[in-house]
Amino acid sequence: MKRRALLGLATSLLAALALAASVPAVRAVEAQGRAAAPTAPEKFFGFQLGSDRNIARWDRMVEYYKRLEQETGKLRVVDMGPSTMGNPFLLVIITAPENLAKLERLRQINAQLSDPRGLAESDVRALVAEGKAVVVQTMSLHATEIGGSQMAPELAYDLVSRADEETRRILENVVFLMVPSFNPDGQIMVTDWYRKWAGTEYEGTGLPWLYHKYTGHDNNRDAFMTNVVESQYVAKIMFRDWVPQAYVDHHHMGSYGARIYVPPYAEPIRPDGDPLVWREMSWYGAHIAYKEEEAGLSGVINMAIYSGWGHFGFHWITPFHNIAGMLTESASARLASPLYIHPDQLRGGSRGLPEYEAQTTFPNPWPGGWWRLRDIVERQKVSAWATLDLAARNRETVLWNAYLKAKRQTERGAAATPKAYVIPALQHDPLTAVLMVNKLLVQGVEIHQARKPFTAAGMTYDVGSFIVPAAQPKRGLVRYLLGRTFYPDNTYTRAADGAPIRPYDMGTDTMFEFMGVRVDPVDEAIEADVAKLTADVERAGTVARGGAAYRFAGRENAAFRAMNMLADKGVAMRRVDEAGAGARPGDFLVAPGSEAALAEVARATGVDFAALAAAPAGAHDLTRLRIGMYQRYYGGNMDEGWTRLVLEQFGFPYTTLMDAEIKAGGLNAKYDVIILPDDSTSRITGESAGGGRGGGFGGSPASVPPEYRSGIGNDGVKALQDFVTRGGRLVLLGGASSFGIEKFALPVRNVLDGVPTKEFYCPGSTVHAIFDTADPLAYGMPGEGLLLFWNSQAFEIAPTDANENYRIVARFPERDLLESGWLVGEQRIAKKAAMVSAKYGEGEVVLIGFRTQARAQTHGTFKLLFNALVK
Repeated sequence: MKRRALLGLATSLLAALALAASVPAVRAVEAQGRAAAPTAPEKFFGFQLGSDRNIARWDRMVEYYKRLEQETGKLRVVDMGPSTMGNPFLLVIITAPENLAKLERLRQINAQLSDPRGLAESDVRALVAEGKAVVVQTMSLHATEIGGSQMAPELAYDLVSRADEETRRILENVVFLMVPSFNPDGQIMVTDWYRKWAGTEYEGTGLPWLYHKYTGHDNNRDAFMTNVVESQYVAKIMFRDWVPQAYVDHHHMGSYGARIYVPPYAEPIRPDGDPLVWREMSWYGAHIAYKEEEAGLSGVINMAIYSGWGHFGFHWITPFHNIAGMLTESASARLASPLYIHPDQLRGGSRGLPEYEAQTTFPNPWPGGWWRLRDIVERQKVSAWATLDLAARNRETVLWNAYLKAKRQTERGAAATPKAYVIPALQHDPLTAVLMVNKLLVQGVEIHQARKPFTAAGMTYDVGSFIVPAAQPKRGLVRYLLGRTFYPDNTYTRAADGAPIRPYDMGTDTMFEFMGVRVDPVDEAIEADVAKLTADVERAGTVARGGAAYRFAGRENAAFRAMNMLADKGVAMRRVDEAGAGARPGDFLVAPGSEAALAEVARATGVDFAALAAAPAGAHDLTRLRIGMYQRYYGGNMDEGWTRLVLEQFGFPYTTLMDAEIKAGGLNAKYDVIILPDDSTSRITGESAGGGRGGGFGGSPASVPPEYRSGIGNDGVKALQDFVTRGGRLVLLGGASSFGIEKFALPVRNVLDGVPTKEFYCPGSTVHAIFDTADPLAYGMPGEGLLLFWNSQAFEIAPTDANENYRIVARFPERDLLESGWLVGEQRIAKKAAMVSAKYGEGEVVLIGFRTQARAQTHGTFKLLFNALVK
């Protein structure tokens, strides 16, 4: 997110808080609300929310929240800014009028309790007495999981219209921060799609494309990297401005099991969170389940299905912010269409629910029958209300424990090792290190920067190095983002036959390993002259004048953004192939005469342009290739969406290629390189609906309208073969490598094909790799580094008479492959190839067995993709 946008967001939020602080304005609105009762949702929308075949659209919901704001003094609407596609992203604040009048004071109290360093216990008790519990709930992050967004207007209406003791207690004791749609763009897409096909044979089918422009279903995996603007808004609310005591993210799950999952999580959990936070999740979850049963709602399960070790999405990262981060998951209908389920179709078989039978955490199984969106709305509303109710009834306990969690985590960080993590100024890619520091600041992590050189644990660090102390309230978060991590290998993670049980998503989310940044754990106290960071680190590049050529470093990811900006300005460049004259292979060169353009690019990217006394002899003219990237239907391909985002972040122009254009052939006339994102061969060709990674599609191809049935077919395969034969470059990411091996008849084998998980398993882990930095495809990479192994491939090249046509760009070392995560059977991939270039006719097929750009997070391997997009 650009700094200007962040400043605008801060300004809008402060303006909203200032408005809330106006007591006369609050009283005037309150008087108006007493004159006329708030508008009921049924009256405003014209139907009961959650009723069959009805979905309220986001634009109308925005109007409704603003209507409630006008009609009552208990609700404020804050427009955080535009979503990815330009729709309003709302924060709805609901609390008593007197709380709205002093909202900024309550925010400050909350901030002090979440970081109480320097406070006496008597000060804390005074803050607890004055403060209010803060609860955040987010709705329908996954846009096809529509129950939350449809439930939210009713929840808001109940809170501002009811006058009973329970409601009064909630409003007086809780500041409720509601995000009524985490994905407004997807909410509009899903609503419009459903309405278009309602009443036809395709009613209730999933979207053919991603329901977020870039991320699809992966948007909740973005909490720790905050690549998209919606994540940035929610991170600002939860990790910087408010730090609530409780957070609930409302989701849907499959249709044929329990009706709703509520907290706590099943085993295993990530250690290093404060124990109180796990107890709180059980506490809230028990209250939610109790209230569901009290309301006569069956099919409620807790402590099952979803493990406490998940991806670092919003509800799984929050425990390490000392927030009781929770999840509800309701059984899905067919969007707003009812689904009939026979009793014998209901099943268990998941963590903590081996059979669909009554048990202590599932005492009241749902018997089957019609399942409707309204059933989801009712269960989610009870869960949302119960969370607020428990916080309200136990306000002082909740606030006191916020203090205790922060205090104890800080003490643990001070007592344990490492004492700190140092991010040295000297980095392979220093600008990516700065980017990582700024991402940590988004999380509210405390970071210091050295004003002078210092020594720690026998190492000397330069001015500008960063120190992240462990003795801070977010110590657990720091440990997982900056510390080596091992997924548990025990009876919680193995089946009875010894087969690994798949983690929920990945085995690790170690930020620094993903980004290729050096971080040193230090086990002793550090004495250094430092300044605490209070804002993003800004780095403006420099232009050193007076040489025969300007060089910028090919080892920096930002250099590719600089290269694209210069190419857009018509500036000619060369690329270094042989070290010499102060340049390394992969560095970029610009001749004198474009200094004004260089200065502008340096300011925008942070890239330095060094002056060389002589132009290196071993260099070639740089060509930016014309890029096409395949996009399919069947729910879309999340890896394709993330790849688009990465290309746009770094300024690569590209064209989206759909089936028809590929099948038509003649691709060399428009493209030099074509990317097939991670996908299965069957999804690429359209041979079956199975396999691949989508964003919401379910069922067979026949369940979607004919115009959205995807696949390039035999004609497309032949067109791609012709494209490469005539000199094109085909880049295959992750699973798409199998398409290249099969359809181009390459003498390459994925050695993991058919290997059972008991013999090899590596679920989203960082592993070591060796890169051939003399190969243009690996220019700028370190000789040895890390890659993310996640449903990845490892290659073996069969002997032929043309072995010279195959280059191994990256390979796995002989032993000790795992850095973080979980790896079973490393010998299966030891010394095997991870990335291969195969000559084919006049062109080449590039097999990258892993996702170099996974979720726009793996900055450490971005260059392996970027290098394939230039010559």
